[in-house]
Amino acid sequence: MAHVFVYGTLKRGQPNHKVMLDRSHGSAVFRGRGCTVESFPLVIAGEHNIPWLLNLPGKGRCVAGEIYEVDEKMLCFLDDFEGCPNMYQRTALQVRVLEWEGARGPGDCVQCFVYSTATYAPEWLHLPYHGCYDSEGPHGLRYNPRESR
Repeated sequence: MAHVFVYGTLKRGQPNHKVMLDRSHGSAVFRGRGCTVESFPLVIAGEHNIPWLLNLPGKGRCVAGEIYEVDEKMLCFLDDFEGCPNMYQRTALQVRVLEWEGARGPGDCVQCFVYSTATYAPEWLHLPYHGCYDSEGPHGLRYNPRESR
């Protein structure tokens, strides 16, 4: 089992969360909410308004999201779903726990996999950096779901 930190469309209430619930992809159990220990640029970019975590630690903001415990089957599915390694790359980072279901408490840190990218258009660095993502947020950049493309 591994921990995965999701910050975008895979979170609860977001357009792609359904894939986390689909047992045919494997197991994904919600464990809690957290935020990255280091800051990163989280931008909304491209023609489909996709949230991207740019792999530039120390720049941007600490990013809020959700922590899931996943099995190997789900991890492989997520790699494919996220276009890893071409679109996103799966890397490990430290996440500070804000809320946890179980023995951990706020302030604890857990190592998680995250899907970020080191391959992005240079102009993305000039986009607004977000501390959290909501597809219906005040940014006005509505996510275009895969099934609508």
